[in-house]
Amino acid sequence: MTGGFFGFAIRRIIAAIPTLFGVTLIVFFMVRVLPGDPARLLAGLNATQDEVDRIRVQLGLTKPVAVQYELFLRAISHGNLGKSITTQAPVVQEISSRLPKTALLAATATVLSGILGIVSGIAVSTRQYTSVDYLVSVVAFAGVSIPVFWLGLMLMIVFAVFLHLVPAGGAAGPTSLILPSITLAAFSIAFIERQTRSSMLETLRQDYVRTARAKGLVEGVVVFRHALRNALIPVVTVIGLQFGALFGGAILTETTFAWPGIGQLLVTAISARDYPIIQGVVLLFAITFLVVNLVVDLLYGYIDPRIKFS
Repeated sequence: MTGGFFGFAIRRIIAAIPTLFGVTLIVFFMVRVLPGDPARLLAGLNATQDEVDRIRVQLGLTKPVAVQYELFLRAISHGNLGKSITTQAPVVQEISSRLPKTALLAATATVLSGILGIVSGIAVSTRQYTSVDYLVSVVAFAGVSIPVFWLGLMLMIVFAVFLHLVPAGGAAGPTSLILPSITLAAFSIAFIERQTRSSMLETLRQDYVRTARAKGLVEGVVVFRHALRNALIPVVTVIGLQFGALFGGAILTETTFAWPGIGQLLVTAISARDYPIIQGVVLLFAITFLVVNLVVDLLYGYIDPRIKFS
């Protein structure tokens, strides 16, 4: 079983390599089809054409595209993503200084969405077609439908402007994390709640659950000991994938609450046409989602004994 799992893990890692190359290829060409001249931006508006041409040669933009892609792969393999056009600081340094803030926000939102989504999903699955089920379903549909920036602004107006309970923005302390994490987690809470409800209802109709009830076990034991464990297998997969989605989806939330993370860095870079920063951040988001997807795939294969690793 153990050897089979490691073989399964190695095959999944090997299968992820072509996807990783595809990601680098998309990121490389995506930046080059954007409007604007990176050499002109780096040289400045008052630079002469000779200065712009010299910078273009230094950046390797005069070489064939295939050669540029090869140089790009060599650079990122050594952790070199170039320098920011705006600040002239290394892109890796710019991203690493913002990464902990975004990781903290995404992790907090993932924990919050996982707990609230699972608890509410269990509650409504054991009370199907009751007022609780209908009420939670309406809230869940609202959570899926409401735009993130609108929800963030409403929470900010109520809890920061009128009630003065939390800061309206920034990252001044632990309380400043509350509103951004709730805003970012709203969609995932609703999504996980619907997934938990569906999985629990399907599990509660299984023969072994009916057998447990026929043996006279109390409903709490039937739900939490016999049904919940199997019902949570697909939910764990969803939660893992949601972390990758929340990590990349923090752009609007960070912009709304002036949270100094990678999302806000990306928005600023797009406004300034800072192509190296855009390229680095998009590449980081893509690789993070790829790694999370790989970890979830391996975890799903490990916790579900029905999967045959061979």
